[in-house]
This record gives sequence, C-alpha cells and structure tokens, in this order.
Amino acid sequence: MADFPEILTTSRFYLELKLDGSKDSVDGFFKGCSGFQVNQEVTEICEVTPQLWGKQGQTPGRMVRTKIPGYSTFSNLTLRRGLTISTTLWNWLLKVQEGNWADQRRNGALVVYNQSAQEQFRFEFQRGWPISYKISDLDVATGEHNIEEIEMTVENLKRVEVTTQL
Repeated sequence: MADFPEILTTSRFYLELKLDGSKDSVDGFFKGCSGFQVNQEVTEICEVTPQLWGKQGQTPGRMVRTKIPGYSTFSNLTLRRGLTISTTLWNWLLKVQEGNWADQRRNGALVVYNQSAQEQFRFEFQRGWPISYKISDLDVATGEHNIEEIEMTVENLKRVEVTTQL
C-alpha cells in the first residue's frame, strides 16, 4: 500500500512562533491560528494582433484579451493562545505603536509539531509586524481560560517542505 500523508488534526498539534532577532528560543506557543491565505491577482491585457477577423475574415487587427498573474496578496495572521504572563507579544506591539514599526518587522516561522515534538508543517513569513492585540473578557465566575490574540500583517508567506525524521 502506498504511503499516505498523515492528516494533521488539531487535537494532536501545537503551533510555535519563532521571530528573527529574538533573544527567546521560542516567542510563543499557540493553539489556534487563522489567516493562512495567499491570493493571486489576475491582470488582463488587451492587445491588437495581426490576426484576420470579421465576417469575411479579411479585417486585420483582431483584439485578444490575455490574463496573466498579477500581485500576490497575503492575509493577516491571527494567533490565539491561553493568556500567559509573557509580555513578548505586547512589547512588540508597543514598539510599533511608538513609531518604530520599520525596525520591528520580523521574519519568522509558524511551525506545527506532533505530540512527539517532531516538526510536521512549516509556514515562513517575511516582514511581519503586529497590528492588533486583545484578550478575551475576564470573568472569574465562568472558570474558562482567558485567550490572548495577536493579529499580524505579513508581506510574504510561503509553505516550506519539512523533511520528516524517522
């Protein structure tokens, strides 16, 4: 039987955020992430060709419309985790708000591991920086975990093939 790639289920994995230039070995572990979306815009070009056209096929200058790839766009990434005492993400946003955003753009990777701590999936991003931060409503009566959420914009996002270790 042919090897079938393992289906990654959310109950067995966690996300790890690593930022270039960080002094921490890991900048955050997350249980949820959304926004892994790349869109390819389409550009239409209209040109006049020397082809013949018309009722009798004798009229030169047929117009042809061609579609070519345009700009690629990348959605913002939203990372969610249980609220921790770490201030790394908050401080990153604060530095952007203080007007130092160009120096705060980071390359990094979102890595998915299985329960055996083996890397299974990797998305690398370039020139990302945080644009929003929020925590869930605090209510001690419910006993629910409080959620920390950070949204970051990225200029490039690519999936990197992971070589599995046996």
